[in-house]
Amino acid sequence: MATEQTAQQKNPPSCDTSVEVGLIARVLQGEKDVFYELIRAYEKSVYLTAFSVLQNSGDAEEVAQDAILKAFRHLAEFRGESKFGTWLIKITLNEARMRLRKQHRHMWESIEGQNEEDNSDYVPEEFGDWREIPSEALERKEIREVISNAVAALPEIYREVIVLRDIRQLSVAEAAEVLSVRKEVVKTRLVRARLRLRDLIAPVCTSRGLFSRNPFRRGKRPWS
Repeated sequence: MATEQTAQQKNPPSCDTSVEVGLIARVLQGEKDVFYELIRAYEKSVYLTAFSVLQNSGDAEEVAQDAILKAFRHLAEFRGESKFGTWLIKITLNEARMRLRKQHRHMWESIEGQNEEDNSDYVPEEFGDWREIPSEALERKEIREVISNAVAALPEIYREVIVLRDIRQLSVAEAAEVLSVRKEVVKTRLVRARLRLRDLIAPVCTSRGLFSRNPFRRGKRPWS
């Protein structure tokens, strides 16, 4: 399931930039079938980005298709100032947000309208012993489910930054471009997102006896 994949999938290898430039040029010159070669490396990232917002596999599939089609139709507008993959993910995120607005107009809280610095009074839990999860434990299905459920439970602005930085492994600059915020905002959100995620995961791991020790150590990211 996508929820399991979200916790452990990394950004798939993309085409070399020079290769992408060549593929884009060929598409714009009329070789439309080449577009499939261009986006092949990003298909999973597009789907998982959409799923991170919508939390529904059917909606995520539709949004992924819409985003790819929109990228094709607007390919001439891609100026190469950023990576093609970053541009594609930004389109996907915007399409997913629009779908969410349509589905929950009465519940939607505009992300753009929120205070960028998120000055909420969230106080992270204190854990005396943050030790690293054994690497083999991360392969267990139950652990993947706990992490995926925790990511899904995060507020939207934190879920997005976790997905972009820690799961899709975009740089701070790329994540800032996708989210249309300053790099400083990405850094602030990421710190708070990781703290919230830790506070969601650790008690579940402890209560279920998934680890003999608390699964966190300061500076470590068990979902990496």
